[in-house]
Amino acid sequence: MKQKLKCVLLIDDDEPTNFISNLVLEEANCTSNIQIMQSAKKALDYLAIPVDASKEQTSHPYPELIFLDVNMPAMNGWEFLDHYSQLKQNGHKKPIIIMLTTSINPDDQLKAEKISLIDGFENKPLTSNMIEKVMAKYFQQYPL
Repeated sequence: MKQKLKCVLLIDDDEPTNFISNLVLEEANCTSNIQIMQSAKKALDYLAIPVDASKEQTSHPYPELIFLDVNMPAMNGWEFLDHYSQLKQNGHKKPIIIMLTTSINPDDQLKAEKISLIDGFENKPLTSNMIEKVMAKYFQQYPL
């Protein structure tokens, strides 16, 4: 049996997009757990839960991979990253963060390239090809 990512976190305010992304991730069979947060604030709350030192884990799986929407109400993807950079990692390894967008503004990609927290920038929708590329680049130990 092949090894899978412990958790992938989808952060997107759009329910249909989350539905499709969830299906694509399930079909890729690359993770044991998919968490969906429909706001950046909820995602930050989820990521801020500390590790239980006695068990070396949180009460929920910490993501190894995050797909982050750029344009969301209340707190967008850029603002999420500002807040995320302030979070204590609480013993967690930094997840791979891939920004997903419907934006055709080339400035968004240029901005993403300047932020060290961002590992990739892709156009929506999430596809199996995208997942294969991410897995091959960042998670070679988990072959698809």
